[in-house]
Amino acid sequence: MLFLVMVVDIVVRILSLVVITHVFLAYFMSPYHPIRATIDRIVEPMLTPIRRVVPLMGMIDFSPFILLVLIQILGQVLIALLRSMV
Repeated sequence: MLFLVMVVDIVVRILSLVVITHVFLAYFMSPYHPIRATIDRIVEPMLTPIRRVVPLMGMIDFSPFILLVLIQILGQVLIALLRSMV
C-alpha cells in the first residue's frame, strides 16, 4: 500500500505542476506552440467542466485554481483511503 500512496502523491504533484505550467504558458507562449498545445491537451479536458459551472469574474478565470484545489482534495482522500486499508 505504501507504494500506491507514493504513486498517488507523485501523480497529484505532477498534475498540479502541469496545471500551473498551463497558466503561465497561457500568458507567454503562442497557443500554436507544440509544448503549449501538448499541455493544453492534458489540462483543458479537466478545466472545461469547471468552466461550465464557474463563470469568468471579469477578466479572471478561476477554473485553474479550482482544479488545483480539487486535485489536492482528491489526492488527500485517496491517500487517506489507501492508508486506512493497511
